[in-house]
Amino acid sequence: MAKPLVIVESPAKAKTLGRFLGNKYRVEASFGHIRDLPESAADVPKEIKPKEWGRLGVDVDAEFTPYYVVPDDKKKQVAMLKAAVKDASELLLATDPDREGESISWHLREVLKPKVPVRRIVFHEITEEAVNEALRHPGEVNDNLVRAQESRRILDRLYGYTLSPVLWKKVQTGLSAGRVQSVAVRLIVEREEDRRAFRTGVFWDLEASLRSDGRTFGATLVKVGPDRVATGKDFDPLTGVMKTAKARLLDEAAATAILAAVEREAWTVTSVENKPGAERPAPPFTTSTLTQEASRKLGFSTERTMQAAQRLFQGVDIGNGEMEGLITYHRTDSTTLSDKAIGESARVIREMFGNEYYDGPRRYQTKVKNAQEAHEAIRPTDFQLAPSRLEGVIDADDLRLYELVWKRTMASQMVDARVLRTSVEFTAKGPSGEPVLLTSSGKAIEFAGFRRAYVEGSDDPAAELEEQEAILPQMAVGERVARQETRVVLVDVQAKRHETAPPARFTEASLIKELERLGIGRPSTYAPTIATIIRRGYVFRQGKALVPSFTAFAVTKLLRDHFGDFVESGFTAEMEEDLDEISRGEREWVVFLREFYYGDAKHRGLLPAVTTGSEKAEYPLLDIGTDPVSGEAVRIRIGRFGPFVQVGEGGPGRTASLPDEVAPADLTLERAMELVNAKAEGPRAIGVDPETGQQIYVMNGRFGWYVQLGETPEDKKAEKPKRASLQGGIDEKTVTLADALKLLSLPRVVGLHPDDGQPITTNFGRFGPYAKHNDEFRSLESEEDVFGISFEAALALIQAPKQSRRKQSAAKSVLREIPVEGGAPLRLLAGRFGPYVTDGTTNASIPKATDPATLTLEQAMELLAARRDAGPSQKRGRGRKAARPAAKSAAKKAVAVKKVAAARTAKAAKTRAGTKKTARARKAAKA
Repeated sequence: MAKPLVIVESPAKAKTLGRFLGNKYRVEASFGHIRDLPESAADVPKEIKPKEWGRLGVDVDAEFTPYYVVPDDKKKQVAMLKAAVKDASELLLATDPDREGESISWHLREVLKPKVPVRRIVFHEITEEAVNEALRHPGEVNDNLVRAQESRRILDRLYGYTLSPVLWKKVQTGLSAGRVQSVAVRLIVEREEDRRAFRTGVFWDLEASLRSDGRTFGATLVKVGPDRVATGKDFDPLTGVMKTAKARLLDEAAATAILAAVEREAWTVTSVENKPGAERPAPPFTTSTLTQEASRKLGFSTERTMQAAQRLFQGVDIGNGEMEGLITYHRTDSTTLSDKAIGESARVIREMFGNEYYDGPRRYQTKVKNAQEAHEAIRPTDFQLAPSRLEGVIDADDLRLYELVWKRTMASQMVDARVLRTSVEFTAKGPSGEPVLLTSSGKAIEFAGFRRAYVEGSDDPAAELEEQEAILPQMAVGERVARQETRVVLVDVQAKRHETAPPARFTEASLIKELERLGIGRPSTYAPTIATIIRRGYVFRQGKALVPSFTAFAVTKLLRDHFGDFVESGFTAEMEEDLDEISRGEREWVVFLREFYYGDAKHRGLLPAVTTGSEKAEYPLLDIGTDPVSGEAVRIRIGRFGPFVQVGEGGPGRTASLPDEVAPADLTLERAMELVNAKAEGPRAIGVDPETGQQIYVMNGRFGWYVQLGETPEDKKAEKPKRASLQGGIDEKTVTLADALKLLSLPRVVGLHPDDGQPITTNFGRFGPYAKHNDEFRSLESEEDVFGISFEAALALIQAPKQSRRKQSAAKSVLREIPVEGGAPLRLLAGRFGPYVTDGTTNASIPKATDPATLTLEQAMELLAARRDAGPSQKRGRGRKAARPAAKSAAKKAVAVKKVAAARTAKAAKTRAGTKKTARARKAAKA
């Protein structure tokens, strides 16, 4: 018997829906888009290859008609879906509720050409209730959303395929331009330019430490006589000098003189001001704010956040075979919560925190342009499912992100926090008897309100510090402050030197915030944009900071100088608004594309801009300064193998490669000339290899400093000499012959694997130190392990299941190792619930009374033996009830699974009962 066919994007989503819908429906996945514009020349259809626009895959002469192709890796899936449609009673398209999801549904309809009824179903959370509601109210594919997404795709193709060849010709082959990515790179480059132009300003002040009623607190100098003391905000970042005459700049001598004066006599409390205030909770998460907060609080990259959010939305295993989405759709720019969600959160807030923490619904106005108010903010699908109930049940990343979403949403509906801000002024006498004013500020939280659940993070550490509670002791006006014999004691006071700091580099969080503020990009584009600019080498990470490469500088300079309006934030934001208008049916998409490509009265088109601009564009040179010896310009150029320094017109001894990790703002003229001179002088010999008799040299290349055994052959086809990069703690100036021999001895053969007799080796790689056997790699804990890990430990590491990087990032840190004669060392690790010892098979907690630093081998062996005698912990079985555990941790997990499953079963039964009741009521009404 024919049954409805439901098509979604991913297998995970299909699995979750399949559980809800049962055998009455067939659920299949499209695996994303089933067709797209041709990616390579080989994909271009034969009928359009001879056309001038054939490589674009878009007929720019005929209403911008796109030519779509089904990629080879999708043809098998498309054939399966076509066969499934033939056996279906109807086709239900259940792709994601955004433009891209609408576009996937449209392409499915166009390619599959079903002869049965086609319906579009939309749900913003993958729960049984939401899916059944969508099935009761099917709709049609929204052509306006499809046109908007198709316009975006064509727009990006025209932009990239028209501008990128200019970069190949003028900068470097293989580079690419992108409508959003090029603007994002420009923002990062211009921030780096600000850092290069920055000049440090120096100022002094006094900082005091005081104590009263058992509390220590600080005070800072703010006024001397009638003059306010200068702070970092009073300096021009481009010159490093004061930009205002309204503040007094203290140097070391002045600060020291004031210090001597204020220490001579007691101070007086001259003002105490208490201001009650309220702090309001942050709105629920949008895609932008979720990625920002996950970066601040969890250290997640944008990509990692969106991957976890995708799993939480599509459905995760919550025990006993249960699969259900835990959060609503995660690509949204709306801060709206449905009435149902507000009601559920209110009930849970009262139950968990008390009635005083809720006094009515809060509704937030979305500030983002064209926010899709039909969507909701990112929220839990079930507010009663507290994060603590999922511990040990779902993946660690997923749990941490879910906890963030749950707490933020709960807090958004709770009452304000009530705070009391206190400001105290202390007056002392200056060198000439003038009054010297110091202030101290504090904040007391009188009622926590929403802070019981959640406090928003900040990109500015100083701002975040200010928001923390700092309670000042009670003080009264007229009270004296002295070194002794006073209630408020002056503990210490010092003159402090401060330097202004350059503008902070963008992090992923702050870049997304800036893109959103400028109206550039949409929720679905943030993660791909950042991933693209990193993957293509325009940006690299330094900790959390995004640092532009010299290639990014060259590309931005060329685009800004000759195609400025196409990488200008206002123009890019305007295009986003145009796409939004198309999505609402307010703008004709072909007219929009024609104006962008060919131009109109307001803007020059992309095609004429490239036609004229590519002729005028010159190779972008980045000036570093002037060679103090020759007086010639020192510049950065981009070559076939990356960026390099060039003095004058270049030539032998006048160029040098730049290491990839050098940040443009940190490259000084002195450093550039150092590289050139080192290259001109040639390799530095540090000694002779005793085995081969060859010289060992220290050399510099694109990837930094390295040691080399022997000379570099003139014949490029000849075998290259052995090389090894310098590792942490060793630099080109201090490297010794012993260091070089040690590095050149790698890879180190630790021993032969007992199964196949193949070697287990250790070495340094792109991602750090590793052990290797055949094609199996395992990360090592430290660089020392490359040279020191035993065969037994390396073998155990290779035999252990490979961890994903996500799990490795959460791995426990090693506190110390205890050597074991004739065997692998015991390891003391820092675990979630405290330190423990492991032999690689058994883990045993270290008692609180025992210091891990002094734990002996005998004590460790006793702990492990006792743990083994207690019996093995039985793991929770997936899809069935957990076996009776022998260990408390396993019992806790099993209980958590049962509770979650029971709650889900009860909720599902309630939903089914409500559905049946509604159906009976409708039937009665018809009768």
